[in-house]
Amino acid sequence: MTVANPPRNPGDGPGTDGPRGPLDGVRVLELAGIGPGPFAAMLLGDLGADVVRVDRPGGIPLAPDPRHDVTHRNKRSVVLDLKTPGGVERVLDLAERADILIEGYRPGVTERLGVGPADCHARNPRLVYGRMTGWGQDGPLADRAGHDIAYLAPTGVLGMIGEAGRPPVVPANLLGDFAGGSLYLVTGVLAALHHARATGTGQVVDAAIVDGAAHLSALVHGMLAAGQWQDRRGGNLLDGGCPYYGVHTCADGGHMAVGALEPRFYAQFLDLLGLPEFKDAHLDLARWPALREAVAARFLTRTRDEWTAVFEGSDACVAPVLSLREAPDHPHLAARATFVEHSGIVQPAPAPRFSATPTGVRTGPALAGSGSAEVARDWDLPALLDTTAPDDRTVQDDRTTGATAADDSAPLRKADQ
Repeated sequence: MTVANPPRNPGDGPGTDGPRGPLDGVRVLELAGIGPGPFAAMLLGDLGADVVRVDRPGGIPLAPDPRHDVTHRNKRSVVLDLKTPGGVERVLDLAERADILIEGYRPGVTERLGVGPADCHARNPRLVYGRMTGWGQDGPLADRAGHDIAYLAPTGVLGMIGEAGRPPVVPANLLGDFAGGSLYLVTGVLAALHHARATGTGQVVDAAIVDGAAHLSALVHGMLAAGQWQDRRGGNLLDGGCPYYGVHTCADGGHMAVGALEPRFYAQFLDLLGLPEFKDAHLDLARWPALREAVAARFLTRTRDEWTAVFEGSDACVAPVLSLREAPDHPHLAARATFVEHSGIVQPAPAPRFSATPTGVRTGPALAGSGSAEVARDWDLPALLDTTAPDDRTVQDDRTTGATAADDSAPLRKADQ
């Protein structure tokens, strides 16, 4: 295993001191992209890994403002041009010193660039090579561009979400990119790292959003096979088809989320809502339409904050639906410090939590190239400074422009593409 020196003054944001987390000593090399790849690398960084991101000259189209891109916290950055021999050689040098590499290009791109799995494993047989894509490394659609929503669509997952008789609802890019993509990539590379440490042999981890998103629906497929789930939206216990498991509108236009599934929670819900006449309607589907109408009408009699006060301290499983800006001030989340402010940005704190190896936000978003000198020193690679490219964001990198995967300059497979 490669043991990393703790980063010292990486120059990519304040607050570099603090708890390191359980992955302290693990080195991660990230080939820059957008979406699930950077999020996965951020998660590894949050857990304490020393993450070095290889940015490209000119930056990446569609990427968020780098000064506020929280997915680049707890990282350091170097800028290398993978279209030059020197840039390729330095990436291989970094891969030789890394435990994990993460890339999100279309299948075959890193091979053509000279930094594919075979190239890297020739230098470092223990390397875990994580590949983040939407469609996966093989299959009829492997070379086709796409984004989160297109990957969810064929898995059946997108079709589950929304109201009956209306189009499916887009769950932002949380369910595909980050749940079906990033979290499965992180699970895969950490499992492969465990194997590499035990055997001395690295491997390639093929993380595809279609695979991860489909895997997330495992419970529903079991219920479908058992006849406990209807293959349509808004007709099931957990998809809004149940009047006491869903979202209801309040008098001020706010919303309350209700999840009173179990009998005793349902009883408290009815009691606090003031609808005792429906106590026997819990499993009586014939009465559900009338129950839904009554529940909806009752919520419209008070504001969201008033209903929040009514259900406060109960086990009725009812909670206010908050906006992104409201969420950090929720009393429970504030008490747990679920959100933190760092580098002037309010952001989710690292998760999960560890009793012996606590985590934290150590640095703000790493600006392109800001960590070159420190990485050269800490990874014992002085030659890095000789080939580090300037970060000229006026130059467009055509690996992200939408050219086809057959092009020599094939675009980023953003695993979010």
